[in-house]
Amino acid sequence: MIKVLVVHDACLLRQALAMLLCREHDLEVNTASWSDAVTGLVSWQPRVCVLDVDAPESAAPISQLALLAEHAAERKCGLLVLAPPSRPGLLYRVSQAQAQGYVSKGEPCEALLGAIRHVAQGEQFVDTSLGWDFLQAARVPLTERELSVLSLASQGASVAEIAGDLHLTNGTVRNYLSAITRKTGARNRVDAIRISQKAGWV
Repeated sequence: MIKVLVVHDACLLRQALAMLLCREHDLEVNTASWSDAVTGLVSWQPRVCVLDVDAPESAAPISQLALLAEHAAERKCGLLVLAPPSRPGLLYRVSQAQAQGYVSKGEPCEALLGAIRHVAQGEQFVDTSLGWDFLQAARVPLTERELSVLSLASQGASVAEIAGDLHLTNGTVRNYLSAITRKTGARNRVDAIRISQKAGWV
């Protein structure tokens, strides 16, 4: 049996995905929210963690991914990312955690099942439909930290709120926003968000 941990912040969606995966004779599935992901990994000891990192209302997935990846590596658990299509910026940030697999959320369930089994065998798996997104991710002009700041700014967060979420000072956040504006060739912060959203960076 392949033990799988599904990590998703929406309870209904992670349970629905778990029920779908449980239909397979060789999969044993448990679920966790992002706040409980490390605890779930340590206690459940899965062979594969299926991660949904696309949570517009929260910075939790990206901020906690590095810690989860560290625990997963210690326990020889493969990370399998459910990646939204046409979001190269998010893909770039996630790829820093060295996940073993990437599946587009636009693909049918069979693609996910195949990816889980590949990753469980210690193999790398990248959905071919994400090829263009990975190519675009390599061209993102912003750093991982700048993308984190920009992502929160695009959700309407204030400088103080961004600073609190990312454990930065207000001045550091303003410096990041200035760098983002410069690198994107934007006139101001709002224009930088518009340009970045159009390019799929946030």
